Amino acid sequence: MNFMVPLASLLGLEVDHITDRIKHAVVVNTFIIVFGLMGAGFLIAAGFMALAQIVGGIYAALIFAGTFLLLALAVYAGMRIGEGRRKREIVEKRRSSETNALLTTAALSALPMVLRSPLLRTIGLPVAAVAAFLLIRSSSENDPD
Repeated sequence: MNFMVPLASLLGLEVDHITDRIKHAVVVNTFIIVFGLMGAGFLIAAGFMALAQIVGGIYAALIFAGTFLLLALAVYAGMRIGEGRRKREIVEKRRSSETNALLTTAALSALPMVLRSPLLRTIGLPVAAVAAFLLIRSSSENDPD
């Protein structure tokens, strides 16, 4: 942290002001979260009491337990689906980068042979430049970022 103070002063940042703002934001957000959870707890308790008056205490408990278990299962399934999608994206990015590395290596390996022949130099270099442009453009169109 000691090396950050001179760096921050060079950038014109006031470290004390920034840390005070962060501490204030953490305290305020903590209170918001605590009060929000308390409100949600009272809403659940009120819902349970209202349902218990309609169907009875045991059935209300069973309904609430089943509902919360189904919600937990839905969140778990959503998490697993998201994790699978993230892994597929990582594999696809790795495959794309390996393909690009292989094409780059092949192009660099063929470059000395292309430069020796005058016909290939006049025709091959522009064709290679167009192909590289199309390859880069198509890979950037597939990238969502």
